[in-house]
Amino acid sequence: MQVADSVILVRPTGFGFDPETAESNTFQQQGFIPEVRTKAAEEFDGLLHVLREVGIGITILDPKDRLAPNAVFPNNWFSTDAEGRVVLYPMRNGSRRVERDADMALTLRREGLDAKDTVDLSGWEHRGMYLEGTGSLVLDRIHKKAFACLSERTTEDALNNWCERFAYTPIAFTATVDGRIPDGSTRGVPVYHTNVVMSIGEGFAVVCLDAMPFPAERQEVMEELKKSGKEVIPIGIEQMQHFLGNMLQLHGRKYKEPEPYILLSETAFLQLRPEQRIALQAQGQLLPVAIPTIELVGGGSVRCMLAENFLSRR
Repeated sequence: MQVADSVILVRPTGFGFDPETAESNTFQQQGFIPEVRTKAAEEFDGLLHVLREVGIGITILDPKDRLAPNAVFPNNWFSTDAEGRVVLYPMRNGSRRVERDADMALTLRREGLDAKDTVDLSGWEHRGMYLEGTGSLVLDRIHKKAFACLSERTTEDALNNWCERFAYTPIAFTATVDGRIPDGSTRGVPVYHTNVVMSIGEGFAVVCLDAMPFPAERQEVMEELKKSGKEVIPIGIEQMQHFLGNMLQLHGRKYKEPEPYILLSETAFLQLRPEQRIALQAQGQLLPVAIPTIELVGGGSVRCMLAENFLSRR
């Protein structure tokens, strides 16, 4: 199953600028925004409203640490799968490790979900191995391929170990915020998470090939997507910088039969060129959500707020 029909979200109770994560996330911007937590809460509720309108299932949790500034992005520290597993991931920054709930399976069972087992990979942190959930991993679940752009938050040894454990093929590449080869200066800075660069749905893949400075890696990513039968929809550097790669396809039940929807931010939606919009609309109804405060201060977008729920209801 590539696409979920339900998601898990965490309220942005302690939302704010995090200087610790900003060191590796150039999308975060520090600026004075009055009532930043109130605005983040309003944007979060707006996303909930859109999800409910189209019949996408939602489970809403309070953060384990109410002061955690990035708790609104839960897909980085846990994921679920159809086998009933809850996977806990190794996080690079201490400010994000406090979000992780070691008893997440129990928490989800209390919410009526059939979480059978926990796979805790957080111990990898002590060996300098980091893999931040479906931020680091963009998965082709049907063909068992794991796409990952390497960065301080996504290390190659962690990627390879994860793929060996879950029987996926790793496809690692470099992606930078300006598409230039990393040279240790302000140019060629690695993109902090893969799900900013690309998104994979049932029949399509949105990907910023321009962010990949090495032609061989760019070609490999393109070939692997096409082998999987995906329609590749390329986006540009500026579009990526406005979170157009950070979208997620989900199934909703607004009507009797499940329908495909594509969630993205209003910022990203406004970046779409006509031919890109037509290509995406053939894959599902586009659902833009306005979250400017969360994007600006948190450096993440709609996809980062949605942890896909593949667990069955008890």
